[in-house]
Amino acid sequence: MKKFIETLSNIWKIEELKGRILITLGLLLVYRFGAQVVLPGIDTQQLAELSSRTDGGGLLGILNAFTGGAFANASFFALGIMPYISASIVVQLMGLAIPYLQKLQKEGESGRKTLNQITRWLTIGICLVQAPAYLYSLGSLGVPDSAFILGKGLDFMIPAVLILVTGTIFAMWLGEKITDKGIGNGISLLIMVGIIARMPQSFVQEFVSRTSGSNGGLMLILIELILWFVVILACIMLVMATRQIPVQYARRTASGGYEKNVFGSRQYIPLKLNASGVMPIIFAQAIMFAPAYVGRIGALKDTGVGQWLQTEFSNIFGLWYNVVFALLIIIFTYFYTAITVPTNKMADDLKRSGGFIPGIRPGKETSDYLDKIMSLITFPGSLFLAIIAVLPAIVVKLMGVQQGWALFYGGTSLLILVGVAIDTMQQVNSYLLNRHYDGLMKTGKNRKVVA
Repeated sequence: MKKFIETLSNIWKIEELKGRILITLGLLLVYRFGAQVVLPGIDTQQLAELSSRTDGGGLLGILNAFTGGAFANASFFALGIMPYISASIVVQLMGLAIPYLQKLQKEGESGRKTLNQITRWLTIGICLVQAPAYLYSLGSLGVPDSAFILGKGLDFMIPAVLILVTGTIFAMWLGEKITDKGIGNGISLLIMVGIIARMPQSFVQEFVSRTSGSNGGLMLILIELILWFVVILACIMLVMATRQIPVQYARRTASGGYEKNVFGSRQYIPLKLNASGVMPIIFAQAIMFAPAYVGRIGALKDTGVGQWLQTEFSNIFGLWYNVVFALLIIIFTYFYTAITVPTNKMADDLKRSGGFIPGIRPGKETSDYLDKIMSLITFPGSLFLAIIAVLPAIVVKLMGVQQGWALFYGGTSLLILVGVAIDTMQQVNSYLLNRHYDGLMKTGKNRKVVA
């Protein structure tokens, strides 16, 4: 504990790092404040039914968790940062098929700025579709018509849509400012803070459920917490695990060439076990909305198949939902890894720098070898990711955990929390090491520097 306090003291001694942390906390506080401000024209006293529907888990619970409760509050940030995430995914996937976007990806900083602008405009377009859909769906989600003080006419809808779009753009701006002026990835931090904001309430509900009556009591709460920490450790292993490919570099001569049969130091190419991150879960969850929707339309609506689709795929803790969900995650993990890990480019860069993998010829053989290794390690990575994703449903069925608290046992929520926490800690760690302090992973003592 003393070493931990020393480490915090060392962090506070670095003025630049202290300033970045304060800016980050301030901007996150602004975001959390905006999540509590309800849209003008809506009676806050009549949103209880919407809150109860989102507290019990399910698809609405996931949406509400990603917005930090703003979805259930009908607040300025009700759409959250997800339209920007959706736009980023669309632009990234379109880059595979549109030559203009491929050209921008290769133009460095200028191309990145243009892609960012395209993503921002696409975000506005997505918001203009989602905002009216959200407002009109409030009635079906339990918000009575009397809650709309000004009614649902254009005098309410137009300002409300503009406010929701502005809220998402402002949240996007906050995220970019955190990335530039603060610490960590701003967009990811906004999502993480939104998820954490729902955690205390979910845990209190689970605690009350266990301690009221003969429902397990404190002992089962302790077992759940131990299991939760074990799952967190498993997620850390999934995020951090890499397969190191040894690389040998020829030693340069004074004239700039390479000496034959003389080799320099050995280095490694780290290939991540889960190179796709949480994107396969996000893709799979987006598609899992479709079966229940298909079951409600056309001739299927009143048939046995339609009713089965509605029943099975509206319950995120059901058997068939999770079986299909896990299969989609495995498929998307392979797909997203294939488009984000350019083995051909890695082989070309290695060849140009005078490096090679021992026993493998430079060029195409190196590319094929790296592709084979990625295929081999992606399978256990995708399987592990699928297990983490369906773990909330498992603990609900086997242990009777409350659905709201079960969402923190796996899935996108926990992986985002772990991934963002590790990324932020690594950035803080680099500041400490650059100022000759031990990092967060070690002790808080000052490091001795040999002149």
